[in-house]
Amino acid sequence: MRQLVLDLGAAKPRTLANFIVGQNRELLQLLQAYQPPPRAPREPFIYLWGEGGAGKSHLLHALAGERSRYVPAGCGEDAYRYRDDTHLYLVDDCQRLAPAEQVAVFALFNQIRENGGCMISAGDSAPAGLALREDLRTRLGWGLVYQVHGLSDDEKIAALTQAAEARGISLSPGVLPYLITHFRRDMPSLTAMLDALDKYSLETQRPITLPLLRSLLQLEGEPKPQ
Repeated sequence: MRQLVLDLGAAKPRTLANFIVGQNRELLQLLQAYQPPPRAPREPFIYLWGEGGAGKSHLLHALAGERSRYVPAGCGEDAYRYRDDTHLYLVDDCQRLAPAEQVAVFALFNQIRENGGCMISAGDSAPAGLALREDLRTRLGWGLVYQVHGLSDDEKIAALTQAAEARGISLSPGVLPYLITHFRRDMPSLTAMLDALDKYSLETQRPITLPLLRSLLQLEGEPKPQ
């Protein structure tokens, strides 16, 4: 499989400015107060949940910086130790926390309550639906809980159209509707494919049409999403 799409997508930094808002405007406005350097936001605990590709990891990565730490599940329990020099802990993929990590995150939650700081965590379901120890599930539900809503197909097409116009990319009618139904449906992958199409168009000296898109999808070996 060619690595054209994934290589292009991996290099772009994730920020609040390039998060595609959709139905998440209230959440985005709230998280702006947590951008580095921290400005003493009112809510010490926020939990985000939603389907894969909705943008939870994007938002957490966007907040990582001065005095904040992004710690996805799988880092080991030492990664969740409370530190005086860390103001904001960004705990991703809570549904994947190992038993020892769950104990560490529970302890971290209590230390933040006692000593100050903030934690924004994320998982694939609301706290009550997580297969975690009961005391940690309860803690994750104590603060603000927001569902991160994925984009509708129309919103994805509008966002990709705007991105293409900003890049000066000319797309034939039908390219984007076909893309979002025959490729991975998360926006990072779709945006990366848009850049890949532009590069492939230049390489082959062909306009971006449905035949060109089908050719690139075949080269990438991408199955149609279920």
